[in-house]
Amino acid sequence: MSETVETTTDTETTTVDQDAPLRVENLEKRFGGIVAVDDTSFDVQRGTITGLIGPNGAGKSTTFNCITGALNPTGGEVYFQGEKVTGMRPEQIANRGMVRTFQIARALSEMTVLENLMLAPKAQSGETLWRSVMPGARSGVVEQEYEVRERVWETLEFFEIDHLAYEEAGNLSGGQQKLLEMSRAMMTEPEMLLLDEPMAGVNPTLEEKLLDRIHSLREDGYTFLLVEHDMDIIMENCERVLVMHQGKLLADGDPEDIRSNDQVIEAYLGEDI
Repeated sequence: MSETVETTTDTETTTVDQDAPLRVENLEKRFGGIVAVDDTSFDVQRGTITGLIGPNGAGKSTTFNCITGALNPTGGEVYFQGEKVTGMRPEQIANRGMVRTFQIARALSEMTVLENLMLAPKAQSGETLWRSVMPGARSGVVEQEYEVRERVWETLEFFEIDHLAYEEAGNLSGGQQKLLEMSRAMMTEPEMLLLDEPMAGVNPTLEEKLLDRIHSLREDGYTFLLVEHDMDIIMENCERVLVMHQGKLLADGDPEDIRSNDQVIEAYLGEDI
């Protein structure tokens, strides 16, 4: 049975599911006198695509950065798979299975697409100097490298960029780099993916391909938290939408609830959502 806990602020009570892979409780981030994230609590349910939206300056990116370790929260806690990860470094959180992508893809531009993916898996024995040079240990390194290469090709084929395997990553289009970044994230064998503006700069054809891949992965049990400014993408692809405004969680519901929420409409100054 799912266990829940209620967290209370001055204006609302938010119920957070204790069994959800990601739980954010009373998160706060201050930059001097500026409060970027203000006592925010939510969870993300397993095997869902959850959208995180809000006007510019709402605190979405800061929340993402606090969750994934790029920033240390001023207050509150972040839990992943029941373990407190507040204040951990990004690589420690990623090693536990929560991996993020960035609005501007961060590929190793002078390496090929294949090489970018070969570097992604965790705990490769060849990363240890003595294993890579000692005769008795070298065979194990070679065997693991073959296994990794096989997984790389499977991943490239899944994202339909296998034809770009030997292309330098810096030569890819913006959309192709987003597919590469998602491929690289999948090579780390994550439990959950946090996607920051995954469709920014992506043409409609590649956008459709990327969305298809996200839904396929969700059907396989992966969990997604997605920041995206394109409201059509959020409303058509997310089961649940979280809305931030001025650092606080303003609304939490399914797309239809969010579309008709007067506070959300006012926060977006009447924009079509």
